[in-house]
Amino acid sequence: MGKVTGFKEFERQDEAYTPVKDRVKHYKEFTVSLSESEITKQGSRCMDCGIPFCHSGCPLGNLIPDFNHMVHQGEWQKASWILHSTNNFPEFTGRLCPAPCEKSCVLGIIEDPVSIENIEKNIVERAFKEGWIKPQPPKTRTGKTIAIVGSGPAGLAAAQQLNRAGHTVTVFERDDEIGGLLRYGIPNFKLEKEIIDRRIAILEAEGISFKVNVNVGVNYDVKELKTFDAVVLCGGATERRSLPTPGIDADGVVQAMDFLTQQTKVVFGKEVKDQVLATNKDVIVIGGGDTGSDCIGTSNRQGAKSVTNFEIMPKPPGHRSPTTPWPFWPLQLKTSSSHEEGVERNWLINTKEFVTDTNGKLTALKTVNVEWKMVPGERPQLIEVEGTEKAWPCDLALLALGFTGPESTLADQLGIEKDARSNYKAEYGKYQTNIPNIFTAGDMRRGQSLIVWAISEGREAARQVDIYLMGKSDLASKDMSGDLVAL
Repeated sequence: MGKVTGFKEFERQDEAYTPVKDRVKHYKEFTVSLSESEITKQGSRCMDCGIPFCHSGCPLGNLIPDFNHMVHQGEWQKASWILHSTNNFPEFTGRLCPAPCEKSCVLGIIEDPVSIENIEKNIVERAFKEGWIKPQPPKTRTGKTIAIVGSGPAGLAAAQQLNRAGHTVTVFERDDEIGGLLRYGIPNFKLEKEIIDRRIAILEAEGISFKVNVNVGVNYDVKELKTFDAVVLCGGATERRSLPTPGIDADGVVQAMDFLTQQTKVVFGKEVKDQVLATNKDVIVIGGGDTGSDCIGTSNRQGAKSVTNFEIMPKPPGHRSPTTPWPFWPLQLKTSSSHEEGVERNWLINTKEFVTDTNGKLTALKTVNVEWKMVPGERPQLIEVEGTEKAWPCDLALLALGFTGPESTLADQLGIEKDARSNYKAEYGKYQTNIPNIFTAGDMRRGQSLIVWAISEGREAARQVDIYLMGKSDLASKDMSGDLVAL
């Protein structure tokens, strides 16, 4: 695959960013694409490994060496076909996935891995530009009807697969637009929403029906689901984690997802009453993950006076930790484009109190430094470091602490069993709940996870639904070894 000596001849090249001073003035994507010739060189770096680990590192089982080779050969349309054979939405993963495939790339053992994610993005963008991505409605219909609850990546992937199997699919979304967290939870500067819209247009042309402002179990009676032959629950893990900290209810302590959702709606001219703004405020973002990073980028675009980030865990090493050797996902410091736009990052720090004035408005955070005590056979213990108490001026505290699991509304009303972590219970590989015709996939089943896992689970659940309805399935499946097989 690729050029035999490509990995020796060419260094890894990534997309550039427009200057910080320019990009913080808007909410558009700000990457500077590589030339076609440079992308071809990047595809040429693929090593023709005897045993490629990249597509076993990928939850979708993407056939990465194969599409890299097609890019190297200039066969872009074939590359698109190979990519779409395992991934319904590479335009999403090519922008948002943390790329576990690259962390398990064999070349990464000795030097920079192949730039798989960027190659993927360029393939799908070329495919849209050339008109190669066209609706593929089924030639015949089975007469079976399926309801999919939730229009995030898991729900959309399940919908497209089941529709192509010939079933009649309806997707219910409680928000006013399709896309789940892709729509409002991901800032526009990371994923412009027109990218979602063009894919939805394809899905609608294939025959999928979308219903927005339909909150199943709230304004849509769950009894109506009985009119469908099968149901797939893909509602995500949307219960937000909070802190058992004095002052948590202060005016100025805001959940990150509310903050991000409001701004994205404003970008598209939607009415948002009492929008929370970071403008001219001392902002502290609590939580060091991707959502925290998104809050940093949004705060800077809103004109925050200062932006500070707290993380309770130790600062990761700059290079792969020995505790997470190749090909595992590495414990390693991640610096995002939002971090580069301006933030003071702090590790091993815990918030002890949200301080307010007499009107209940947030004015400061009290913190203490911490350390983790490791005892073999026991859970790590969080120890406060004496004499490290500190007060930080703060007008807006954003809680980017992740999610504890899915909301229980549907499980309670439908009688679906949940596991010990409050996720909707369904065996991996089967996706079937304790109610035979109801399946679940994505974060609702596995807990908060990656977009690439959501798409994978949506695809795999679709196959199981097809088997349940028809006794067999021609939909492709990624088996446990990571190889794509048609069963």
